Amino acid sequence: MSAAIRVRFGMALVLLGLLPAPAPAEMPAPIADADFIAVNEASARLGQLLFNDPVLSGNRNIACATCHHPRFATSDGLSLGLGEGGVGLGPARRADPANLPEQRIPRNSPALFNLGARGFSRLFHDGRIEADPSRPSGLRSPLEDEMIMGFESVLAAQTMFPVLSPDEMAGHYQENDVARAVREGILTGPGGAWDIIADRVAAIPAYQSLFSAAVPEIAQGRPIGFTDIANAIAAFVALEWRSDRSPFDAALRGEAALSSPAAEGAALFYGAAGCSSCHAGAFQTDHDFHAMGEPQLGPGKAERFESHARDEGRMRVTGRAADAFAFRTPSLRNVTETGPWGHAGAWGDLGAFLRHHADPSQGLAGHDRAQAVLPPLPDAAPDWRIMDDAAEAGAILAAARPGRGLSGAEVDRILAFLESLRDPLALGGRLGIPDSVPSGLALDR
Repeated sequence: MSAAIRVRFGMALVLLGLLPAPAPAEMPAPIADADFIAVNEASARLGQLLFNDPVLSGNRNIACATCHHPRFATSDGLSLGLGEGGVGLGPARRADPANLPEQRIPRNSPALFNLGARGFSRLFHDGRIEADPSRPSGLRSPLEDEMIMGFESVLAAQTMFPVLSPDEMAGHYQENDVARAVREGILTGPGGAWDIIADRVAAIPAYQSLFSAAVPEIAQGRPIGFTDIANAIAAFVALEWRSDRSPFDAALRGEAALSSPAAEGAALFYGAAGCSSCHAGAFQTDHDFHAMGEPQLGPGKAERFESHARDEGRMRVTGRAADAFAFRTPSLRNVTETGPWGHAGAWGDLGAFLRHHADPSQGLAGHDRAQAVLPPLPDAAPDWRIMDDAAEAGAILAAARPGRGLSGAEVDRILAFLESLRDPLALGGRLGIPDSVPSGLALDR
């Protein structure tokens, strides 16, 4: 009997001991160390500082942690965040009257759990960063041929695109040197936005010392490059938020049984409800893209010269009509803590989100807009203009894959299963928020 069959058989016995119903046809194998990239602890500790240091933002006022904070399960508790021009943290973040944001960040801030696992080779809601061995950089990204060499992983590359976004971290137009470089389209190479940020970090003696200790080439005299910063942050994310110590993981390893409601929910999830057709495996994702009829709110994904507010998801990357309104299947680790849910954060109630997800035609029509968590943003375009346009809303629904409704009892069982994916160690983090950062700038706590 193979190891995989023994795992499935063992898990089936666990479930069968709790359920009157049949066990699911196939349960995933337990997560193993080999599923994750190796992490250098010195690099991770350096990345901990950089992740929390606002020095990486154009105006030195926003850190990666601002929108991916451990207090909010590595997200920000908002439907659509406020980056540059926002003050405060989490749901309390608000627009600064003296420096109003130009718009909300177009998509919900995704959680960071298990992004150091090898299977996560396409990131962002639309997968615009992905591994591509055919390219010199090993990556396909919006920078195309300008993409520089030296990123050690897709995660490393992904971490550094928010610093190029005027609405997220770069700042607007003439506010600072990074924003000016972005505005002029000088992103990579000497004098580019990434180069400016690397020079800022290299000018801080403590960072120079820490990089020399973590990267042998820098110890030998090579200047700190932007990819060094990205690689350190990726190492931190991979170490800090590895999540494989939940009750579900203990059940997969045969160490403990799930509670009866959670086991019933697992049987539904991996069986009759069909959730695992997309949310597959132990990480609950097939790493693919699906149109699920999600409500669209906020500015949408549009260039500044475009006047629409729609977000066509994966289609903006591939150009294929079949990918319209499709978004990456997220992992569900710690999902009970990561709301609001959906690519635009339209859902503040996870049970309501499940009911919609199971049957988009019913869910879209019955969506309660009050579930969205949206701090006031004066002078912004109406947040619900897409859903108020029958043709636009109809196009979203027409693209959605068909589903089957869930009963209230089924929703409750699946929610119990999702609760079993909660990992206190990952939610608390392993290194935590540092007491201070080398730049001396204030931390988001």
